[in-house]
Amino acid sequence: MRDPASDPTRPWVTVSSTLDAEQVAAVQRLIDEATDRDGVRPLSEHVALHLREGGEGPDRQLLAVSDGTVVGYAHLDPTDLVAGAVAEVVVHPDWRGRGVGRALVLAADAAAPDDRLRLWAHGGHPAALGLAASLGFVQSRRLEQWRRSLYSPLPPLEVPDGFRLRHFVPGQDEAAWLTVNARAFAEHPEQGGWTAADLKVRMAESWFDPEGFLLVETDPDRTLVAFHWTKVHGSVVHHPHGQASHAHEPIGEVYVVGVDPAWQGHRLGSMVTVAGLHRLRAQGLSQAMLYVEGDNAAAQAVYRRLGFTPWDADLMFRRPRPT
Repeated sequence: MRDPASDPTRPWVTVSSTLDAEQVAAVQRLIDEATDRDGVRPLSEHVALHLREGGEGPDRQLLAVSDGTVVGYAHLDPTDLVAGAVAEVVVHPDWRGRGVGRALVLAADAAAPDDRLRLWAHGGHPAALGLAASLGFVQSRRLEQWRRSLYSPLPPLEVPDGFRLRHFVPGQDEAAWLTVNARAFAEHPEQGGWTAADLKVRMAESWFDPEGFLLVETDPDRTLVAFHWTKVHGSVVHHPHGQASHAHEPIGEVYVVGVDPAWQGHRLGSMVTVAGLHRLRAQGLSQAMLYVEGDNAAAQAVYRRLGFTPWDADLMFRRPRPT
């Protein structure tokens, strides 16, 4: 960490477990500036939610400060003992190319518990790719964003015999959903490891709409077996005559689709995905998006049949293991 007294105009990095309200607000402004310039959010949803709370637990908050102004931010999550710590970095557009990103990555690397630091580059910004390569990181994961028009024809919604479709009921369905989510994503620690607290935080978000959180259960015993949680980015205002207006173009998201492994083979995943797309179109949205792993050919084939095509990608980097 550089001593700010030596040169207050050059950025220096602090590492802490929490941020105060003023620091959080400064980082939020930084994120907004980067988003406006790049057209993509520089941090994942998990990190954005964590930042809003000011930080807690073992995570580390890294600030690059120049003359009292926050010019860069990094979030370090050291909790994955299997895959290694992961960091996400954002630099103010006017400060790129001045070593801010490098300083943040090096500070995150020093704060990580071992030498397995991973880096996310949301949207694959060229500056982020160049920085990762210069520090010896190689791409290890590709998370692709796919989109489709909701003006195009949608497959008909056909619920198989023996199942019923309804929406999530807060205060009633949390425990059952967490169980199915953990089973459906047992091999995906980021999603399958959700706790009641993780679910509660997202249900408190302004975008949460229980009617867009679709559940599939057996009929008549009502065992939860599949779900499709939709999400809307941007606000939609409905008028008496059916039009929709908004401050910026909203887009629907296939946020999470899961099927209990014991009930696979009934085409419940495709059915509940189609149900969510019909729901998003009924809200007046023109586009839908989703994220899919770059190496998940089976899921990509399903989404392609539903009219989705690749749009963008988030890239993860890590240092290669010694041979």
